[in-house]
Amino acid sequence: MIYDVVVVGAGPTGSLAAKYVALNGAKVLLIEEHSSIGSPVECTGLLSTKAIYECDLSPSDSFILNKISSAYVYSPNGNFIDVQGKDIKAYVVSRKSFDQTLTYEAIKSGVTLLLNTKLVDICSKNEYQHILVIKNGTTKSIKTKIIIGADGIKSNVAKLSGLGNVKKVLSGIQIETQYMSRCPDHVELFLGSCAPGFFAWTVPINEKLSRIGLAIDSNSDINALEYLNNFCEQNSTIKGNRIGSVLDLSVGCIPLGTLKSTVSHRTLIVGDAAGQVKPTSGGGIYPGAVCAKIAGEVAANAALNNNLANNHLIQYETKWRKSIGKELDIGFRFRKISNNFSDNDWNEIISALNNDKVRDIITEYGDIDHPSVLMKKLISLKTSSSLIKLLKVFTRNIR
Repeated sequence: MIYDVVVVGAGPTGSLAAKYVALNGAKVLLIEEHSSIGSPVECTGLLSTKAIYECDLSPSDSFILNKISSAYVYSPNGNFIDVQGKDIKAYVVSRKSFDQTLTYEAIKSGVTLLLNTKLVDICSKNEYQHILVIKNGTTKSIKTKIIIGADGIKSNVAKLSGLGNVKKVLSGIQIETQYMSRCPDHVELFLGSCAPGFFAWTVPINEKLSRIGLAIDSNSDINALEYLNNFCEQNSTIKGNRIGSVLDLSVGCIPLGTLKSTVSHRTLIVGDAAGQVKPTSGGGIYPGAVCAKIAGEVAANAALNNNLANNHLIQYETKWRKSIGKELDIGFRFRKISNNFSDNDWNEIISALNNDKVRDIITEYGDIDHPSVLMKKLISLKTSSSLIKLLKVFTRNIR
């Protein structure tokens, strides 16, 4: 089997990268180690409107379960702010159906798909990369000019190519359960020690069913499941509205910080494998989609023109960092500082944000894909008491 490009990993990022290779005229193979697309689920299933459109899709009942316009953001002492959106900000999706839709679109564009195909080794011979895979228990070799690694946080492609894996990782866990959401178009976010290193959440599927989860620093002494159990048992909001047993459970990891380099010998790394994830929210679909399309175009052009040197492939890294690199870096710096916040700090922050002027700015400029826009607008408040309070909290936590 000989291809111009092989994409490893048929999640949203891999399917989109493969699609863009095909759209640019190259012969592409997409391989997936699991037996079906979209399983196992390792995502909250809350996608911004921009993420949907960046994936070249329109909202569809085939994968959308609910529409989200607003959020309740809770401080550790139980106070909260109601962040109202002007319009739909995000969609709750069936990730299995969403992933399958993207893979189907890739196949329609000319992508060849192989399931039950696990990459185990890569070696370079002459003008080809030789990929060793195990398919249904049988070892096979595939030749390709370029590899795109979209195989997740523990990426074999990144490891075998010498780029390594993302070092900072959060552990996440989520249940689906009966939960009487206060408002089914609101997500709920819970800050502080209930989820050290990140936050906890509820995502309503409908009025009676929600996803409840959290992510924590993977170096924590207590595992994520224990934190989730404690959160569900001790948080008054959750206790007061949850009425049923666990219907589903999913676990996963969130990479924080991008790889130092995402290009190696005839190899490009995208998505979670590259750490192209928003550090503020943990969302990877939007940045992954932006980078996947760039990777697909660069890889296809390089393969078709036999221009396989790193000084050509580096266009991928240059372009994606120019597009979203600054946003990811700002988010990472914010995450590092906020990890030092105490519960009292979070109480102060929510209190400072809980006024009409600030809420109006959040409503107008809040963007989960580009949080730096909101940060700049809040700073524009200049001498307001709210900004002074926020700056005091941030200043004493910069280390």
